[in-house]
Amino acid sequence: MASHDPPLDALIIPSEDYHQSEYVSARDKRREYVSGFSGSAGLAVVTKDDALLWTDGRYFLQATQQLSDRWKLMRIGEDSTVEIWLADNLPNDATVGVDPWCVSVDTAQRWEHAFAKKQQRLIQLSKNLVDEVWKSRPPPEIKPVIVQPLEFAGCSVAEKLKELREKLTKDKACGIIFTALDEVAWLYNIRGNDVSYCPVVHAFAIVTPDSAFFYVDKEKISTEVHSYMEKNGIQVCDYGSVSSDVVLLASGQLNSAIKGTQIDASNGESEAKEKNHDHLIWVDPGSCCYALYSKLNFSQVLLQQSPLALAKAIKNPVELDGLRKAHIRDGAAVVQYLVWLDKQMQEIYGASGYFTESARTNKRKHLESEKLTEVSASDKLESFRATKEHFKGLSFPTISSVGPNAAIIHYQPEPQTCSELDADKIYLFDSGAQYQDGTTDITRTVHFGNPSAHEKACYTAVLKGHIALDTARFPNGTNGHALDILARVPLWKNGLDYRHGTGHGIGSYLNVHEGPHLISFRPQARNVPLQASMTVTDEPGYYEDGNFGIRLENVLIVNEADTKFNFGDKGYLSFEHITWFLMSPSIRSSKSTSLSQNRQGNRFEE
Repeated sequence: MASHDPPLDALIIPSEDYHQSEYVSARDKRREYVSGFSGSAGLAVVTKDDALLWTDGRYFLQATQQLSDRWKLMRIGEDSTVEIWLADNLPNDATVGVDPWCVSVDTAQRWEHAFAKKQQRLIQLSKNLVDEVWKSRPPPEIKPVIVQPLEFAGCSVAEKLKELREKLTKDKACGIIFTALDEVAWLYNIRGNDVSYCPVVHAFAIVTPDSAFFYVDKEKISTEVHSYMEKNGIQVCDYGSVSSDVVLLASGQLNSAIKGTQIDASNGESEAKEKNHDHLIWVDPGSCCYALYSKLNFSQVLLQQSPLALAKAIKNPVELDGLRKAHIRDGAAVVQYLVWLDKQMQEIYGASGYFTESARTNKRKHLESEKLTEVSASDKLESFRATKEHFKGLSFPTISSVGPNAAIIHYQPEPQTCSELDADKIYLFDSGAQYQDGTTDITRTVHFGNPSAHEKACYTAVLKGHIALDTARFPNGTNGHALDILARVPLWKNGLDYRHGTGHGIGSYLNVHEGPHLISFRPQARNVPLQASMTVTDEPGYYEDGNFGIRLENVLIVNEADTKFNFGDKGYLSFEHITWFLMSPSIRSSKSTSLSQNRQGNRFEE
């Protein structure tokens, strides 16, 4: 920082990669390398004297545990934003550095506006300074691009490109740049393994009315995939050439340059400007990196949400069918897991049980080799999923948490430090899988012994909130901000709440967290109304630091609702839950009916 020209007063280190991804590859975890904080969301700032980390409510407790005393935790929503803190704590004329590939247009412009008030400057770095000092940075991995068959995609590349080009024409755009990995994968019906848990490929795409380009490490492209791209009219280009091609796109010369046409330097530019008069280059300010945007003529940029964001979120019939089937198989795996776990808790720890009704014995001593841990339990869950058809891996790191660890909202157990299971403590597991026909995400909270009255009351409030949202009917045009309150009211009645959103979209063998819609108290949940054929999760919770955590999560499909009346001719919507595992821990055989009626004090429901 000191040797940079100009010297830097502060360095911003985002969590994101060149594609603004939530989950990134090992070599892109720069913020984690610098700070030691491993959560998926956060931003680090290093100044001459301070080191600060901003993160949201999901990670407050985790960050407190992982950050050293040289770092200060900044709680998003409670403390100053990063741009306000820097503007207030750095001198006038201060310089703040950032890798422009790792920050979105929206974010960079917000920072620039805040800094300009005090004559401070945001400096776009030509090299990432973390990479300069990260001597053990993992090397890039070459993993093949895979075609997602039409039987799972449900819509051909030709159909998607045709619809996209119609939108370009409607908005007078002569081209569009895609940087979000799941959008590139969805548009071209491809998948990959470049990022753990997300079946995506590190790639960019540019589409014009006449051409389509795919920027990727060509070593990942097999002969078959190359033929597939040619068949669909997609030009395969080197990953690193996207920067120069954006410049060509801005000058109207991209198609000619790719085809090898000679362009007169003096006349080409003026002809391109005349041709592109009133025509724009479409850039999504929330996902496009600032580095590519900075190469464009800003007066000719259409800063607008990507048309693929909504198109991808509204699932086609084949995708919906695949998601339903994937969740049936996934539900079977979770049932197998919990039956196995229930038996283990009884045999090893003398628990009274969850599915069965055996009388509880005193916790018996067990051998070290017999003990169950958060990690060994989650590994067993993965093994059940791995036996299911079309299984491709997990959709995110399994949250397997006992007692106080369950209060860490995005807790990730480690073999060396994880806790042993305990029949007298709440156990929360939040997990999901990638199947070739759909992505899953499910959370359940269980207790194998005797939960306290307070734990039962909290669980009941969470369950009531979950049911209130699950059974909601609402008019077309309703957004997730309006629906979020339904899941919170039962908690609010007791003075309880939770710091995370209530629901997110989910991909079709893509990212487990998918926008642009969400159900949340956050303002951005107002931006996109829920529509039929969208997917969304329903996951309220409650967490007591140092004690326990509760969360219940299903995946829902938004459907048209059949209502008796239709006020305002708006049309109404409702939810179909496709997660098949009973919320209630009351699954038992008919033989145990009388026993269960006498032992409800050992169960969560009140």
